[in-house]
Amino acid sequence: MKENGIKPYLVNEIFYSLQGEGYFTGTPAVFIRLSGCNLSCDFCDTDHRSHTPMDVTGIIREVAAMPARHVIITGGEPSLQLEPLLVEMLHDLGCFVQVETNGTHPLPESVDWVTCSPKPHGTVRQQRIDELKVVYTGQDVEAIASDIAASHYFLQPCSGANIPETVEYILAHPYWRLSLQTHKLIDIK
Repeated sequence: MKENGIKPYLVNEIFYSLQGEGYFTGTPAVFIRLSGCNLSCDFCDTDHRSHTPMDVTGIIREVAAMPARHVIITGGEPSLQLEPLLVEMLHDLGCFVQVETNGTHPLPESVDWVTCSPKPHGTVRQQRIDELKVVYTGQDVEAIASDIAASHYFLQPCSGANIPETVEYILAHPYWRLSLQTHKLIDIK
């Protein structure tokens, strides 16, 4: 059902926590987790079917009630739903807008920071990438990095199961940085 011609977002959850991964690890942030994804990854830890339809005004109201102004839009795959109006309204609220995406669809140009985590069955189409974050399972990450220009490169052990191999790889290829899922290590959301 559309309200004022704008279709509602399918929101999995909105919550306040610390960013646990990548460049902004440890930063207090409001997370807007959208439902739905165009890929099926074995290691995914999100139920993409669960959602509540919310209009932009309802999302902004929830974000405004939280103390941080760093907003991370994640999923599922947020590019399937994210429209420029939501980004604009978050900016009007004084928010820095970061999006975590698999990169298979373009994002609104007004997004402040793009974290791209490419997946094996997806082709990256996102043009601007600030942070490339690869979930490392022993694959050829140099082939991935050579195709995707980013300002920062992170390798993240897959579910924390292969930390020694990931560290060893980074030590041999020092332009990569380590990204751990610190939110899981310290048991926060």
